[in-house]
Amino acid sequence: MGICNSSSAWKQESDENIVCVVGEEAFDCNNGGGIRRLTSLYSRQGRKGPNQDSAILCQGYGAEDGVFCGVFDGHGKNGHTVSKMVRDYLPSLLLSHRNALTAAAIDHHNLEKCSEDGENCPIILSGLFEEWKEASISGFKAMDRELKLLTNLDCSYSGTTAVTVIKQGEDVIIANLGDSRAVLGTVSKEGRLEAVQLTIDLKPSVPEEAERIRSSNGRVLAMEDEPSIQRIWMPNNNSAGLSMARAFGDFQLKNYGLIAIPEISHHRLTRQDLFIVLATDGVWDVLSNEQVVSVVASAEKMSSGEAAKLVVEAAAKAWRRKFPSSKVDDCSAVCFFLQERS
Repeated sequence: MGICNSSSAWKQESDENIVCVVGEEAFDCNNGGGIRRLTSLYSRQGRKGPNQDSAILCQGYGAEDGVFCGVFDGHGKNGHTVSKMVRDYLPSLLLSHRNALTAAAIDHHNLEKCSEDGENCPIILSGLFEEWKEASISGFKAMDRELKLLTNLDCSYSGTTAVTVIKQGEDVIIANLGDSRAVLGTVSKEGRLEAVQLTIDLKPSVPEEAERIRSSNGRVLAMEDEPSIQRIWMPNNNSAGLSMARAFGDFQLKNYGLIAIPEISHHRLTRQDLFIVLATDGVWDVLSNEQVVSVVASAEKMSSGEAAKLVVEAAAKAWRRKFPSSKVDDCSAVCFFLQERS
């Protein structure tokens, strides 16, 4: 397997909603099949129009055992195109930004106080997270600028969320933009399966997000027929109310508090951690974290390659049960298993 250690090693474009990349090879994996039986991806179109979700998983990302995965939920007239474009180009952007930071900082690392193999070296661990954090923030900004410069794609009122996970060794870096979500399935000290939410749904209803929007002269309010959904609005225009506080694109709202700066967090994996699930809000709107983790855990015992498909199918059934008069949203999931199967 090739190592995805340069921005040009595996950059690709695809019209498929789900793409898997191993080294330099990309292929459609929307049939629920997994790579090395440790991953599962699936996307299902809802009843609101074209499927605006997309997802990707890249093995050999940054290191031979490195992994990148992400889900992207488009919205607006051109949301399906925006989500695929971000999916296809964001991974290489992040990697190139990180490689540039590594090259610039490599002479400044003092490893003399670390163990010979660098295990648990605080300098290495801190540097790893800080490099990926800076690379993610600068890479997300660069991606947004690229979208704005496009002359053949209008992103004025179209955009996409993004939640990405980068695994390097036992370290996981999570970047979140919008209301897609990452959840960890782990085993507690008592031996119980637990769901740990790794991201915050960055919606206008979050106080810190609302404060930023209002300080930028944007408005935060709900529509009469959707009183529970807070949206961001322009100051003197009642069109294009957006139910997320951060997103790529949507440039008409960028002067009013909408930003493309992700929230970044870090998780150090343990032997108790079983899998990570990324999914678009079509899943989380109808299934709890615990329900999703339970579905994935059950699938892992039978066939890990079916896990994402079972999550999406469970969400579709929940939509029909909970909201029989509503149109089912697009639903997509990526399941990344952290332990080798015996």
